[in-house]
Amino acid sequence: MLSLTTVLAAALGAVTGTAGAQAAPSGAPAPSGCVTGKLLVPSCGVLWGAAAGGFTSAPRDGALKDWEKLSGRTASIFHAYHKGDEPFPTKSEMAMARDAAKPRVLLLNWKIAYGSTWAKVAKGEQDARIDRFAARIQSTFPEKFFLVLNHEPENDVIAKPGSGWEAKDFAAMYRHTILRLRAKGVTNAINVMAYMGNEKWMAQSWWKDLYPGDDVVDWMGLDSYVSAEKGYYHYGTFADLLDRKAPNGPTFYDWATSKHAGKPLMIAEWGVYHRVGRATDKTAGFNSVLPELRKRPNIKAIVYFDTKSDDEGDRDISIDSTKANLAAFRTLAADKTFDVKLSIG
Repeated sequence: MLSLTTVLAAALGAVTGTAGAQAAPSGAPAPSGCVTGKLLVPSCGVLWGAAAGGFTSAPRDGALKDWEKLSGRTASIFHAYHKGDEPFPTKSEMAMARDAAKPRVLLLNWKIAYGSTWAKVAKGEQDARIDRFAARIQSTFPEKFFLVLNHEPENDVIAKPGSGWEAKDFAAMYRHTILRLRAKGVTNAINVMAYMGNEKWMAQSWWKDLYPGDDVVDWMGLDSYVSAEKGYYHYGTFADLLDRKAPNGPTFYDWATSKHAGKPLMIAEWGVYHRVGRATDKTAGFNSVLPELRKRPNIKAIVYFDTKSDDEGDRDISIDSTKANLAAFRTLAADKTFDVKLSIG
């Protein structure tokens, strides 16, 4: 005989459409029970993340906590940046991941070739650097985390034979680093290949040579932004940052999801900007996110990059440059699409 609990559960499933159903597609409101799997891919819904305090001296953990209060949602992904021999994850990053009330998965960018070149890393020059990182991970941080090697490599390519910075050198560096980390026992790194997806770079003959191979990439990544100022560079909405393309080529989203169909897609940096001192309505950009997520099921994570001034000092990517902008962003953040439970242990 079925218990009353079982009967009620079955009835609820029939009403909600969850009984015997497959996981809801990304972008659809996430039902209770969305969790991350082996490679941190959510069973339903979309992971929500952020990097805050960019290009300031503010401690990144404190900046993110302030941003979470401002936006109204705890970030599932805490995005941080490192280079060269910097020891990481730092104590503060580990504490953010291990917050019992608000756990977060780390998304760590590492410019491993800092002070060297991609080609030299690929040939083993920085093996000691790689091994120190591997030892730190094994001794201090067993949790799963996202690892990006040299995000946005297109911008660093020097397409000159022997430069050490050719696209093929990047791919070789990436492969060498990941394979060595694995050989040293690092099994908790989830590898993300993060592109700029800019149409200028996608048109280059060397662009295809950047990809290091499906066996060393777990997630495809994209760092892309749109302007809220009509007529300004890359004006548009969320769809526009996904759909940039070279002339006569596929959009970035179509390329990533067809050529690497088995890989989940992370928008590892995104934002809506206006020029510093020229406050502009960003609500159309923020309001456009959910409809696109519902149409693009390969997107499994989005990570906002918040700063009042970018690295060139002329773009405000903050969510609160006006009261209306903040209200629209808080509405986005509150959506149940992002209700995903992390399993990183």
